Amino acid sequence: MNLIRYPEPPTESTVAEARRQLHNHEDHLTELTAKIAAAEDALAKIVADSKRAIHELQREHHQLQEKILHTKAYISPIRRLPNELLRHIFMFNFEEHACCAWILAAVCSLWRRLALSVPKLWSKIRLNTTQSASADTIRLWLERAGDKVPLDIEIFLRVSGTSSEGPSRTRPVSPMPWSHHPPSPPPHYVIAHPPGGAPIMLPPAHTPIIVPHSPPHHDTWGSASPSSRTPQAQRSIHWGHIAIFYLIEQMHRWQRFVFRFDKQFSSISALKSISGDAPILSEFEISCAEPVYLNEWPWLPSASPSSTIALSKLESLMLHHVPFKWSSPIFKTNLRSLNLRALPSNHLPLDRILHIIASNPGLETLTLHFAVVLPAILPLLPTSLPRLRELTFGGHYHMSLLVDSLVLPALDVLNLDVEFRDPIEDTITNLLQRSNNPPISQLSMSYGTTSNSSLYYGPGGVVISWGFLTELNHLQSICVGGTPLEPFLSALGPPDEDQTHWACPNLTSVSMKNCHPHSDGVSRLVQLVEARNPDTGSPAMANGVAPVKLRHLELNDCTSLGQDVIDWLRKRVDNVVCMEPSPYVRSP
Repeated sequence: MNLIRYPEPPTESTVAEARRQLHNHEDHLTELTAKIAAAEDALAKIVADSKRAIHELQREHHQLQEKILHTKAYISPIRRLPNELLRHIFMFNFEEHACCAWILAAVCSLWRRLALSVPKLWSKIRLNTTQSASADTIRLWLERAGDKVPLDIEIFLRVSGTSSEGPSRTRPVSPMPWSHHPPSPPPHYVIAHPPGGAPIMLPPAHTPIIVPHSPPHHDTWGSASPSSRTPQAQRSIHWGHIAIFYLIEQMHRWQRFVFRFDKQFSSISALKSISGDAPILSEFEISCAEPVYLNEWPWLPSASPSSTIALSKLESLMLHHVPFKWSSPIFKTNLRSLNLRALPSNHLPLDRILHIIASNPGLETLTLHFAVVLPAILPLLPTSLPRLRELTFGGHYHMSLLVDSLVLPALDVLNLDVEFRDPIEDTITNLLQRSNNPPISQLSMSYGTTSNSSLYYGPGGVVISWGFLTELNHLQSICVGGTPLEPFLSALGPPDEDQTHWACPNLTSVSMKNCHPHSDGVSRLVQLVEARNPDTGSPAMANGVAPVKLRHLELNDCTSLGQDVIDWLRKRVDNVVCMEPSPYVRSP
């Protein structure tokens, strides 16, 4: 409203005129508001109709896409493969990827039906799990494997850190694709350990463990737990009993059974129930990475010698830090591979350990570690193992007496990590002479047990004379620990006036651990490499023989070489590994 044309101050006539104008404007405003609302309603109706039309078009578009995809899938060449041929292709994947069935069953309904119809696809269990995970994953796997095919079982239980592992789901899930491999247990035995501590042992994994952690579940087994316990704590208590219960039901189908765990866990007593016949079992392993505190168990490795247990196929046995009896029938199956790492509480006389060995004359690999060994009760008799290729002894110094009782004509790999109280060379020399000098290619002496807290020359690696190396013409790799550096390097260096030929002319790998020098250790090392790996030409010949070049050189906590020496070594040797000594001063 234009107020300029009205006089000031207002008069009665101008006020009456203004009131009439106000009434007219208000009527007009109401009319415009109604028109706007009507237009908006019309627009909204148009938008809603358009959205409905678009949604309908999108629905039809999606349906057409689905029809096109299904039609393309139907006419694809692989769809025309006979089911028998498709199953054959599945088995090709199974041979290379043990857990491929989980992925194949998730491709389509047809492949799922086919995968579930082939029990052998589910016969290899590879499970990396925790106590907070669901044991129903094992049950599901076993159900899909049917009730006839042999079972290949490998389970790794990670006990540490279970409180934060595993998603909070209530059903088992399929494993990840085999292209995404989670970390596997170390492929070697000794892993890092603190100075002064015993080496932590983990058995090697024969195949990658590729299945992710199983999901947790609400355990309904056993009696009710106190309300103060969390559901996860309840699962941790019962995991072993549930999992082993499922597995024991299929013990007659075990072809291979491997169960590894890194620490003692709350339901470890479930392993006691592993007993009975396993007529097709060829490999059996129960291994813990560290010593545990356990009483004697009435289980398969502790069975009475008078019991009759069907283990006719057993060829490989590994028991690490679990109870066993030397007289158990499990040690009388003519094993080809035996690996025992006894509990510290397992105090066996030496003759009973030898009895285990003598009961298996067909052994090809033998690994024994006993922290405590009692003197022999009965005389130790010479024992021949004509097929043994690899021997590893560790632990108590009495184990050296066990070496003195063996005759090994086919020996190829010798590892001695015994706490020797006498020079090692006598034990090795006598073994080789009794065995008619077998062509040993790998030799390790006190390399695994030597720790940073050992004395200056280490209790297990003292060697007075390295003359026996001149008889090892086939040796390719040598590892030594806890022995003076200079005599060892001199023995491998160029022949002196008293020698007629090179020691170990086929040597390609030298590893040293805690081998501390006096004054000229670094110089002897340089002379050794200079002689065996000259900058130009070939090494000098002695008695018509020249050594091959070194390919690997390792010094672990031996001496400070200096960067210039390390650079020089790397120019001569393909692979040089140097770990500097600890900063603290050792006793002279």
